[in-house]
Amino acid sequence: MHGSLAVAAVHDRYLGQAPTQRCLWKESFHAARCTTLFRQWLSAPIKEEHKDLIWAVAGTLSILAFSSTTARCPEEAWPLGAPDPSDLEWLRLAAGKMTLWELVNPLRPGSVFRAMFEQLSNIIAHVPARGVDGLPDDLALLCGIHEASTHDANPYFTVAHSLSRILTLPQKDDTLGKVLRVSHHMRNEFEHRLWNKDPVALLLLCLWYTKARHIRWWIHFRARYEIPAICIYLQRYHKDNRTIQRLIPWEEVKDFL
Repeated sequence: MHGSLAVAAVHDRYLGQAPTQRCLWKESFHAARCTTLFRQWLSAPIKEEHKDLIWAVAGTLSILAFSSTTARCPEEAWPLGAPDPSDLEWLRLAAGKMTLWELVNPLRPGSVFRAMFEQLSNIIAHVPARGVDGLPDDLALLCGIHEASTHDANPYFTVAHSLSRILTLPQKDDTLGKVLRVSHHMRNEFEHRLWNKDPVALLLLCLWYTKARHIRWWIHFRARYEIPAICIYLQRYHKDNRTIQRLIPWEEVKDFL
């Protein structure tokens, strides 16, 4: 219940309703209570009948983390705005949610989420072990990926390969799993590079946003400011990198400026 009330409050902000101090307090209160209860459940052995509930709450917390931005314009949004520890918190929670997958397995027989088998299985689908098969030439050039490249040798490898499989997909709900698969790979060294505002990692994230924002409102909530913020950052600080400048999705930015 706490999670649902917190998400409802965030959705009101997304719709443009100016939040009162009381509304913001209620949103924070319900989000905090949801987090506390979730931690309590995870601290005890997980019963079979609680697995679906735990997975649902994990999804709710992911929504709250993704939409927990107070930016009101691109200049206030990451990576242009003042640094904040919560800037990429949604990525950390996404990684934690995939660890939770191993404990509750939402695709197990009897799970209410098994009805979403096709979407959820896309999240954990594998990418090629090596090479450039399926990668657009510009994307391969941007990431320095060649025939001998592998995940272990190139920090952009899995993100670039999974991203290349959604860039031409239609904007339909059945692409959700494929879209989330990209963010699932934004871990470890790639996440570290995002924290350091590495231009290649930033552009890959930006290109992902251009597809993901059409899939769910809470992604659009963050992307509507971070897409232009990333593009402006790359133009401002990496203007001599021709490959990056060529791939910046300025057409998407026009939707927000």
